[in-house]
Amino acid sequence: MRILAIITGEYGQRHVNNIRTHGPSDWQIEVWQAPLVLPPIVDYPEDYLPESLPPADLLLAFGEHKGVAELVVEAAKMAGAKAVIAPVDREEWLPRGLARQLRGWLDDIGVVCVTPKPLCSLTETHYNVRRHRQEYDDPLIAEFARYFGRPGFRITVDPDMRTITEVEVTRDAVCGCARHVAQELVGVSANDAEQEAGLLHHHYPCLAGMVKDPDFNDTLMHVSGNILKDQIGEQVKPYKEVVYVVPGRLSEG
Repeated sequence: MRILAIITGEYGQRHVNNIRTHGPSDWQIEVWQAPLVLPPIVDYPEDYLPESLPPADLLLAFGEHKGVAELVVEAAKMAGAKAVIAPVDREEWLPRGLARQLRGWLDDIGVVCVTPKPLCSLTETHYNVRRHRQEYDDPLIAEFARYFGRPGFRITVDPDMRTITEVEVTRDAVCGCARHVAQELVGVSANDAEQEAGLLHHHYPCLAGMVKDPDFNDTLMHVSGNILKDQIGEQVKPYKEVVYVVPGRLSEG
C-alpha cells in the first residue's frame, strides 16, 4: 500500500516514525510537509500545494492547523488517493463542521474519508465512540486499521499469582502509546492493570488535546485513555480478585 502523510510538525512526524518502524515492510510511506502558515480561509488550495505529490492509495492528514484540511481534497486528487484518514485529536485542528465538510467534499470525488475522534478509536469497520460511532466500508482504511488505531492486546496472566507475564500488541495506537504501555505492564497484578495502564498512557504523553470537547464533555486525552484502559480491562477481567463485603456488626472496642 502506498501512503502519503501530510504533516506540519511533531504530531505528524511522531505518527509517521511509528508507522515506518512498526508497519508492514511493503508499505511505501511518503511525507509532504505542508505550509506552517496558512490564511484563515484557503480560497485557492493549489497556491499552497507543490507542483506534484507522490502517488498514493491512502492519504493521512496529520496537519496541526485547520487550513491543512482545506488542502486535502486537491492533495488527494494530485496523489490519486482513493481514501483519506483525517483524525480529530484536537478540535482546533479539525473542527467538527470542517470535518463534516471534508468528508462531503471527498465523497463528491469518489474518495472515502474517515475522521476518527480521537485517532485511536479507529478499527477496521468503525471509528469514534459512544453515540458518535460511525461505520465505514473501505479496504484501504481497513488495512491501515489492522495495524494502527484502537489499541489491541493479547495479555497472558499467571493464574496463580494473578500477575501479567506477557503482553502482545495486536494493534498499536498510531502514536505508539499502546506499545509503550505494553512494555511496562509485565509483572503488574490483574487488579492494578487498568489503573497502571491509565498512568502510563497519561505519561507517554498522549497527543490528543486537553481541552474539554463538547461532544464528550471530557478531554480527548481522557477519551483516548479510557479506550486503552477498556481494552486492558477486558483482557485481565477473568483474573481479577473479587472482594465481597459482608455486612455485620461493628467490632466491639
